[in-house]
Amino acid sequence: MNMKRYIVLVFLAFSGCVYVLSQAVAMPELEGYRKVSSYPAYTPENLWDFIDGAADNYLSHGFEELTVAEYEKGKNAIKLEVYRLHDNISAFGIYSTERSSGFRFLNIGSQGYRTEDALNFFKGRYYVKIRTNAKSTRVRQMLEPLAVKVADAITGEASMPKTLLDFPEAGKKSNEETYISEGVLGHEFLKGAFRATYELSDLNFSIFILDFKNPEDCRKTIGTYLAKCKMDPDNSSSGKYVLSDGYNGDIFLSWKDARIVIIQGLAKDQTDTADRYTSEIFK
Repeated sequence: MNMKRYIVLVFLAFSGCVYVLSQAVAMPELEGYRKVSSYPAYTPENLWDFIDGAADNYLSHGFEELTVAEYEKGKNAIKLEVYRLHDNISAFGIYSTERSSGFRFLNIGSQGYRTEDALNFFKGRYYVKIRTNAKSTRVRQMLEPLAVKVADAITGEASMPKTLLDFPEAGKKSNEETYISEGVLGHEFLKGAFRATYELSDLNFSIFILDFKNPEDCRKTIGTYLAKCKMDPDNSSSGKYVLSDGYNGDIFLSWKDARIVIIQGLAKDQTDTADRYTSEIFK
């Protein structure tokens, strides 16, 4: 048995956690196709049975339940996968790890994208994946009508996470924003960061925004980061440093109240650029 799967099963057994199965999203009918729902409901206990190699990524983003259905017409089939995550941020997070800025984006749900044989989107706390192996153009054309039906059945706002609005627009690369649930910059103590990438003249850098429940948790994380870089902790409510962070190079670290902003990719002599972007986020 997969060791990580074993650990999760043991944890569930001893913690008394119970995952309530609920068909929160009705799997719609698709005209001209026969709907087949022969798959079990997948939970954190058995997600490996469906997506073994990718299960860890979904679990780290707050996966709760997966419902699968297939739509058959002759030898052709369309597969629909509806993933329920912990919240809207979690749904965006897993969606953002699987999209590419080069895809054709669609106004379905909060955002969707289309490839030749697949259509993925997220809305509310749900991430939806629709795909087919059929070569028929008519079958592939049915992916969008099915996606619209599913999006209409999902409750919740069709909006992007609000934190994305806080990233400055100047130089920001479109549709490259992501949410990193854990291991930000390779550090175990940095979790839950939105990331945007920038290209400005000859500069290429990334900005990370981390929001905490309270200023105390924020300052604790700052202290851990400074200690990691062999610097004294700072207990003030705001501040900024330029850190030398091993493989990550120069890091501009700023914080105010319960928010941390990290900029990676700028050199120490590019402080003016870092300050300009940080000030806009904290304004």
